[in-house]
Amino acid sequence: MKIDLTDTTASKINKALVQGRRAIGTPAVGMVLTLVIVTDEENAYDALKAANEASREHPSRTLVVVKRVSRSPRDRTTSRLDAEVRVGADAGTGETVILRLYGEVVNHAQSVVLPLLLPDAPVVAWWPVNAPLDPANDPLGALAQRRVTDSYTAEAPVRELNARADAYTPGDTDLSWTRITPWRSMLAAALDQVVCDVQGVEVEGEEFNPSCELLAMWLADRLSVPVKRSLSSGPGLTAVRMRTSCGPIVLDRADGSLATLSIHGQPDRAVALKRRETAELIAEELRRLDPDDTYASALRFGVDRLGNGAERTDAAEPSGTEEAGASNAAPAQDAVRAPEPGAPEKDRSKKAAAK
Repeated sequence: MKIDLTDTTASKINKALVQGRRAIGTPAVGMVLTLVIVTDEENAYDALKAANEASREHPSRTLVVVKRVSRSPRDRTTSRLDAEVRVGADAGTGETVILRLYGEVVNHAQSVVLPLLLPDAPVVAWWPVNAPLDPANDPLGALAQRRVTDSYTAEAPVRELNARADAYTPGDTDLSWTRITPWRSMLAAALDQVVCDVQGVEVEGEEFNPSCELLAMWLADRLSVPVKRSLSSGPGLTAVRMRTSCGPIVLDRADGSLATLSIHGQPDRAVALKRRETAELIAEELRRLDPDDTYASALRFGVDRLGNGAERTDAAEPSGTEEAGASNAAPAQDAVRAPEPGAPEKDRSKKAAAK
């Protein structure tokens, strides 16, 4: 069921939600959280589709905030709120309200969203694109317990990670981190099967891919060993090679779907490691609403090494050789290193704890 409201108010939207629930015969509210999606008109459809699929696992009230920028100076001074209320089959297993803001009300989106939040339920804010540099201090981010961004969509992903670390607040997370959860789980499981020390790691993947950078930062942070970042044509992450005292451990995924796990002294194994859709990623993030300390530790470790290493820029031209590419863009040898001599070392655990 869809209800269109033009030049409306938050009070009228709440009444439309009640009217819609009664019309489909479900007057009770059975949702577990409020998901606030802040996006533009171009990306609203894909974000809403992903949220509806995720609602099968997490029934929620989804508020899509679309800020419309008017070209005419006259329209910029005219405030208007249009809404589309969806309940029943049109809204997955929850409720959906698409809010289109015009004029001055664009700068006060939190005043529109606040009356529409579910009472006594957690709030998650998600920016599919154009996320603020400091989500926790954003007016809409301040309403949420969890704030989800996606540095992969940024023009300069590595600089975006740097900004994320500088402004990190417990509750922040990034879908680029969520994308490497299966990799972290698989690597941790591989290290559980051997009794040896990890001496060095190489992470191979696309240039300027934030998931590759985060995986390298996580391994260096957890294992306290040198981590080399090498480049490939992708898609995404393609391989992780660990040098251990018992022989090499390699997780190689050349096609973006099926990977091969090789452990010295054991037969090779084929493992499913496909690239996941956005709906799966956001559903994973909605499973936990507590701060992700592992993400925070990896993020800050990488930024420390970026600050101590050679200057890098995301605007560098891709190079034809790995060495040149690493010096121009990848956070490899300069970005992720073991602690300097004399610095306190962490216990070199044989396990790399998964998320």
